[in-house]
Amino acid sequence: MATHGLLLPTSSLFRRTKPRITNSHGCRNYTSLIVRRVVLTPSSTFPGGQSRVGQVQATRILTRSSAQSLTEEITEEKPVDDPNSGNSIRRRFLEFFAARGHKMLPSSSLVPDDPTVLLTIAGMLQFKPIFLGQVLRQVPRATTAQKCIRTNDVENVGRTSRHHTMFIMCGNFSFGDYFKKEAIVWAWELSTKEFGLPADKLWVSVYEDDDEAFAIWHDEIGVPVERIKRMGEEDNFWSSGVTGPCGPCSELYYDFHPERGCLDVDLGDDTRFIEFYNLVFMEFNKTENGTLEPLKQKNIDTGLGLERLARILQKVPNNYETDLIYPIIEKASELANVSYAVSDDSAKTKLKIIGDHVRAVVYLISDGVIPSNIGRGYVVRRLIRRAVRTGRLLGIKGDGKGNPEGAFLPVIAQKVIELSTEIDPDVRGQASRILEELKREELRFVQTLERGERLLDQMLKEALSSDSSNTTPRLSGKDAFLLYDTYGFPVEITVEVAQELGVEVDMDGFDVEMENQRQQSQAAHNAVKLLVGNDADLAETIPETEFLGYDSLSARAVVEGLMLDGKPIKQVTEGNEVEVLLDRTPFYAESGGQIGDHGFLYVSNAESQTNGVVQVKDVQKISGSIFVHKGIITEGVLEVGQLVEAAVDPKLRQRAKAHHTATHLLQSALKKVVGQETSQAGSLVAFDRLRFDFNFHRPLSDNEIFEIEGLINGWIGDATLLQTKVMALDAAKRVGAIAMFGEKYGEQVRVVEVPGVSLELCGGTHVSNTSEIRGFKIISEQAVASGIRRIEAVAGDAFIEYITTRDNYMKNLCSALKVKAEEVTPRVEALLEELRQVRNEVSAARAKAAVYRASAILEKVFTVGDAKKIRVIVESMDDTDADSLKSAAEFMVNNLEDPAAVILGSSPGEGKVSLVAAFTPGVVGLGIQAGKFIGPIAKFCGGGGGGRPNFAQAGGRKPENLSAALEKARDEIILALSEKAS
Repeated sequence: MATHGLLLPTSSLFRRTKPRITNSHGCRNYTSLIVRRVVLTPSSTFPGGQSRVGQVQATRILTRSSAQSLTEEITEEKPVDDPNSGNSIRRRFLEFFAARGHKMLPSSSLVPDDPTVLLTIAGMLQFKPIFLGQVLRQVPRATTAQKCIRTNDVENVGRTSRHHTMFIMCGNFSFGDYFKKEAIVWAWELSTKEFGLPADKLWVSVYEDDDEAFAIWHDEIGVPVERIKRMGEEDNFWSSGVTGPCGPCSELYYDFHPERGCLDVDLGDDTRFIEFYNLVFMEFNKTENGTLEPLKQKNIDTGLGLERLARILQKVPNNYETDLIYPIIEKASELANVSYAVSDDSAKTKLKIIGDHVRAVVYLISDGVIPSNIGRGYVVRRLIRRAVRTGRLLGIKGDGKGNPEGAFLPVIAQKVIELSTEIDPDVRGQASRILEELKREELRFVQTLERGERLLDQMLKEALSSDSSNTTPRLSGKDAFLLYDTYGFPVEITVEVAQELGVEVDMDGFDVEMENQRQQSQAAHNAVKLLVGNDADLAETIPETEFLGYDSLSARAVVEGLMLDGKPIKQVTEGNEVEVLLDRTPFYAESGGQIGDHGFLYVSNAESQTNGVVQVKDVQKISGSIFVHKGIITEGVLEVGQLVEAAVDPKLRQRAKAHHTATHLLQSALKKVVGQETSQAGSLVAFDRLRFDFNFHRPLSDNEIFEIEGLINGWIGDATLLQTKVMALDAAKRVGAIAMFGEKYGEQVRVVEVPGVSLELCGGTHVSNTSEIRGFKIISEQAVASGIRRIEAVAGDAFIEYITTRDNYMKNLCSALKVKAEEVTPRVEALLEELRQVRNEVSAARAKAAVYRASAILEKVFTVGDAKKIRVIVESMDDTDADSLKSAAEFMVNNLEDPAAVILGSSPGEGKVSLVAAFTPGVVGLGIQAGKFIGPIAKFCGGGGGGRPNFAQAGGRKPENLSAALEKARDEIILALSEKAS
């Protein structure tokens, strides 16, 4: 089977699906010099008994060249290490094809340039624009060792010998250069001569109709007929989508048990075979009617699984026990205080899961993906949480360094980073950020994990005890959603835990709860007030509304239905709020973040005189495509069946259009400034502003905001004409339109393009030319959730209003300060400094006054105790502020002979109470602490407080109770001191 599905999910590491077609963005382009130096480390023994040597450190000097250059110069000193180590296999593969004229290119990021693909899942992804004919080739042939991520088979990780979330795909590619014969000859030479695999242990699969490939394998290579299997389209024919480039495939399999013979052989038998190398012969173009037309340029796209070949050459029972992954497992074993070699299958599976998942998240975080609840971030979060839970099941506690509350994933991740040098030298430079992100995410999850685990355990026990013997125990979707929503449990973990006990999870019910939450999270005005069952009834009796608003702001329409207080009605009179359903409308109904249009419905009589007006304040959709116009009848009567003139407010529509197009520009600018991993997490397009949520791990700097604004205003100034097309979903993805992750789209979609800047699937309304936006300004940037930032901005008329208002503020400020605009900042800074000095002087004066008053209050001291006289003062100082009250108390205790206790109170302002207690060492020595004493007293004044044993402050908001509080303090301190002093 081939390796080249282009979208998550696919069904196995090497299984082809019919994936979505991606965009025309150029491949990563580098002019690069890689200088590698060898650092040999002591050999270590792996489970298969093989000795592994070699850690290779690399220093990369990388500079990007032009946008579509595929040139890179690589010079290497060949490390002296085990020729069958993972690093050596990778290097030998690349050098084999480099010697045959292939340009050796670096692995691209796990975050692809292609916005329609979530993660890099195949080695060919960076070359897809070339294969699709969207970008001219820069070299005729290339070779790479590409990092890939696939999570569709995550439940099989650790349970089978070959499934991983992160793996390295070594590939050789021809862009209209060589074809089948060379690809097959070199694949065989690489396998049997370079890597020394026994020819009699290799099997080949070909597409059932590919006689040419069969003949090359048999007649020219010499593979016996009985070891060449013809297979069908599902296994051996690769397609880039419903239409587009495609072709037959051929794979190489290694036979671990040739003694079983050649009869009734199933190449899918994992106990006997492993597919390690596949070849795609991209020679056809599939048209919309399914016809296969020969491509003008035939291409070769191959993939060799590094972990799989390492398993074969290192003679270990599975991919995990190779030197690529096993050192990570060893570190996890050390933390769990178990031995992998003597562990049972269950413990081994858990260790493999940890090794795999930590390896994957290290590379993902290195490439800029941070944990979140959407898109790529959710992939990282899910893998981290799965690894944390698995580690806890193994008994891992703490960081292995004596801190039982510490995080263990960063400790294991350090081993991944050590092993990363050859695969991706940049990982080492990102080490501190990777480890900090893992620590933060693990500790955050652990906070809720224990409570969630206890609750899940209780739910599963109830499910097991309540079901009869004839049915499978079942966990409700509502319970699964509670664990997900409240306790942060990925539903996949809930399913796994339940399956371990033989309990099913109602995933349909879970999906319903998710949808309910999504709907409830919308603003209240989004909800159409209908009685239960009305939606379904309306869908049957009222046709879908024809939307005319892309081309016109007014239209004549028929009133198909009226709703008053959620109930259907035939007629509505003046002054009532009403919901109007029309057969056609120019009004945009709220969707895609854009709010509904405002405007009017005019009812005319036979003489074309207006005898009814509805002011529309909102438009929503129900039952798919029925538009509900919500407004108030300001004049006349409205009836079902009447003809109305529907007119959108053109100024408000223009505001919405400017803001919506600006959000597209904002997304493109964010990707340029802070990284391609950034993606939209929600938006609001309103008349007065736009709001754009995006996944990112930190606040934007002032310089980044300035750069984003500069880019957008530059694009506005370019006066670019927008292009809008309606096309098939697959075609839209083929040209690279960005699809909102998690959104559902129909077969036909609307694509909005700002040429050279933005290409998105979008049903909203937009300007015709970027110049209509006039200007763009970010007014705020803040965090709204973990890993989610929010930008609010203005554009169009709202931008002009914002700038004008701010300009008026500045003019008034300049007038008041009697300075020019450029002098405002230094003048304000000078005034603030003067104010600070004056405040300090006032505070000092108040403190002196308070001390002066305190000296007079000293005369009111009284003593407690007979044998040991303890001096006590409990007094009110009227309106003294808190700082001055503190100064007075400190003065008193410093001027009273030890032991002494001072308790003062004041009311420095309306609704404010200040209290202070100051005790000398002699009083504290009696076991009476100021911090504990003052708190209960403050409660009388509606407040609280505390502090040190010798000094404490408190506050309250009921000054009317101050006298009673001080009386209480007097009684309590006398009682306490009397008991201690006696």
